[in-house]
Amino acid sequence: MIKQSFIGLAKPRIEYEVLDAGQPEPQLIQPSEKITLFLKKSPVRNDSILFNVGDKVKTGQKLAYSANPDAYVIATVTGTISSISAFAGDYGKSYTAISVDVDDNEELDDQFAELAADPTLDVAKNFLSGMPGNPSFQAFSEAAESIHTIIICGVDRDLLIATNQYAVKTHIKAIKSGIGILKQITGVDNILIAVPQHLMQDATASGAEVVTVDSAYPATLPQLMMQSLLGQVVPAGQNCEDLGVCFLNAEAVASLGQAFDKGRIPVTKTLTIVNKNGDKSLISAKIGTPISDILNTYGITLHEKDRLIVGGPMTGSAIYSEDYPVQADTDAIIVQDSENLDLVSDYPCINCGDCVRICPANVPINMLVRLLEAGQYEEAADQYDLYSCIDCGLCSYVCVSKMPVFHYIKLAKYELGRMHAAEAMNA
Repeated sequence: MIKQSFIGLAKPRIEYEVLDAGQPEPQLIQPSEKITLFLKKSPVRNDSILFNVGDKVKTGQKLAYSANPDAYVIATVTGTISSISAFAGDYGKSYTAISVDVDDNEELDDQFAELAADPTLDVAKNFLSGMPGNPSFQAFSEAAESIHTIIICGVDRDLLIATNQYAVKTHIKAIKSGIGILKQITGVDNILIAVPQHLMQDATASGAEVVTVDSAYPATLPQLMMQSLLGQVVPAGQNCEDLGVCFLNAEAVASLGQAFDKGRIPVTKTLTIVNKNGDKSLISAKIGTPISDILNTYGITLHEKDRLIVGGPMTGSAIYSEDYPVQADTDAIIVQDSENLDLVSDYPCINCGDCVRICPANVPINMLVRLLEAGQYEEAADQYDLYSCIDCGLCSYVCVSKMPVFHYIKLAKYELGRMHAAEAMNA
């Protein structure tokens, strides 16, 4: 819901999704014939994959590189590997795409089950990083400062999404178990669970300290939660882990508890599907399920120039094939009719100041975007606080000229990161 004051200088207030108390169970979408898994970091030089086309795989089996054991993916179905190919993602991300033809009879891999009786950080890092919620355990061993606080997000970072609220509402026992596992494997005792006001009562059963977050977007982004909950400001160019704080989604913590309690790696993702009419449905699908299977289940047909978005409306990314698979961090799929799309323009900034007023990080967007349009990324970072941006997308949302400001910012950060990496290698 958008609440706009009649006073022109007031900021519009955009409300997060509130989970319906009578929300039915998510509809389970079974992959029809094939799933596709993305293995991060395409093989280079001496890296080689430990599997081949024609190999049989079991549900829960680990598929990895020989020279990089930290890069792996977990098979979410039982079947036969039918193809292995390179896949290029957004902003230079590269993957190995592994397609698996699904068998009717499921077999479970027992490698993780043998280790689950003795939870350790290494076991979690080696088997559970690709679970629903996409948890990262690297921060507990690689952060510049040791992690002293974990914040579990029982809220979602974008609009129209209720994945983590659903986890708090229905999987609180698994979250409580996951919190116990986290304390055991990380040694961190200070664990908070952040929820919206209406889920406070449910969250108390987790055993963690419960804190509430504002219902106005983008209050649930980590940088803003650091300030509102802990009174700490994340300096430009740093992240929360640098200050000793790690954020994990409630869905990820519930998956962690379920994994060690049952000795089986969770492979089913909860997400929201939004159709062309704006109707929302909560569903669950195995990681790797093609989006086409979800669209077919709901009778959604794509036409030329329709838009398919993975993620929320503020920070999601458009994709160009309905064969794109559900991933561990896919919280929403939005289908937009070509006749109802918002226009994107190359019309110049008119200096109205709306982006400056609404920016939660107080970045001078109107000046920043002029340098970004010209490709002057280093100057933008040095002069106009590029790295203070927290990637909320509000600047694009309010832009009168319909400029893709948020995408300019994302591209600038990517290009600077690539330049700095190249300079470091040359040095």
